[in-house]
Amino acid sequence: MIGRLRGSVLSEEPTGAVVIDVHGVGYEVATPVGTLGRAAADAGDVELWIHTHVREDALDLFGFATETDRRVFRLLIGVPNVGPKTALGVLSALSTEELARAVEGADHARLGKVPGIGKKTAERLVLELKEKLHGLEPASATPAQAPGNKAERLLGALTHMGYRPAEAERAISALGPKLSAEPLGNLLRDALALLMP
Repeated sequence: MIGRLRGSVLSEEPTGAVVIDVHGVGYEVATPVGTLGRAAADAGDVELWIHTHVREDALDLFGFATETDRRVFRLLIGVPNVGPKTALGVLSALSTEELARAVEGADHARLGKVPGIGKKTAERLVLELKEKLHGLEPASATPAQAPGNKAERLLGALTHMGYRPAEAERAISALGPKLSAEPLGNLLRDALALLMP
């Protein structure tokens, strides 16, 4: 099983799929939207925590910026009727802290806004994860909500996707008050919509 990869990004799709070059081997990894902007990196490298998903006909790699994100992904796919693609969608739309708050507060409406999550699945997520997500890294929630921090993370995600810093900054500025109100996944989608012709 592969647990962690460190290497350079060869390509990235707007959907979050990336190819990481590790000593000449390219690993195709599915990630939640915005992961590369948050992943620890130095000297042009990126480090991802990996979940290896083995099926009869495929071996898929899912990558996360932190070990906590990977742990939450594994909790999500343990919920009945939630597969890896749905779990990625949840983590693209909500940070782990936002997900923990939505589950803790039994916010079915918030969970139901995530693509692929209906009313029954939202109820199931609350039921299955309430105790498991309790106390999930509460200290990290405060800085992540600061608009400046979100702007930096968003800028990092957009530049990793190949956009020039100047055009990425213009798109981020155009988001206005949304920057402090919306989750990072929504902000990234809105910024991409502004950048695409």
